[in-house]
Amino acid sequence: MDPIAQFQQDRSNAIESYARDEGFSALSGEWLRQSMERRYVYNFDWLGRPIIQYPQDMVAMQELIWATRPDVVVETGIAHGGSLILSASILAMLDYADAVAEGVPLDPAKPRRRVVGIDIDIRSHNRAAIETHPMASRITMLQGSSIDTETVEQARIAVGDAKRVMVCLDSMHTHDHVLAELDAYGPMVTPGCYLVVFDSFVEDLPQGFFPDRPWDVGNNPKTAVKAWLPGRPEFEIDRDMASKLQVTVAPDGFLRRKG
Repeated sequence: MDPIAQFQQDRSNAIESYARDEGFSALSGEWLRQSMERRYVYNFDWLGRPIIQYPQDMVAMQELIWATRPDVVVETGIAHGGSLILSASILAMLDYADAVAEGVPLDPAKPRRRVVGIDIDIRSHNRAAIETHPMASRITMLQGSSIDTETVEQARIAVGDAKRVMVCLDSMHTHDHVLAELDAYGPMVTPGCYLVVFDSFVEDLPQGFFPDRPWDVGNNPKTAVKAWLPGRPEFEIDRDMASKLQVTVAPDGFLRRKG
């Protein structure tokens, strides 16, 4: 077998085996639980901006963006802006790769690919840091509830006629809110791209794990995905992603639009 194909096959076999390895999965789940208790997820930056994600999920986002090549990434939930910067930086590299392949000059002032970020409260210090970041020209920020009709319409306008669109949901994590986001933003995802629903892992943590938050077991992004998917046959869960990551806040949350 070709060595590249052999490497890919060996990796696929390993990932498949993880799904059957209950001990490894239990160990990964326990580490995730204990690390969340210690606020480990708050420890990282992406290109200078805090990003409240596990390194495994950062790598997953990089892989998905590079593989599916979206023109626009829509993200609900901005916080410090690290996730917007991550998406924008990968899109910038895609633009560069395309320019090299086409043999045309790259104009940084006119990016082909863009990120649309939505948050109900974009704090002034975070906005200022994002707007002065080198990736700022690729980022559009919208302030408002992600499920408000006006905000959703603004997002649609910002997406415009983009041919390939990816969506990431990471704002309020209650069942009803995420279900409304799925209804609003799911249709924006184009065939072959992903709808990533973060913090579905709440369903797998002990009851009351987040005592100061409105979400809990039975009321979280995973329950919303479970309720939403049966009526959306065009979407499927990419279970290989969670299997290979092991440590992720988005089990059953990597949704691929078929086609």
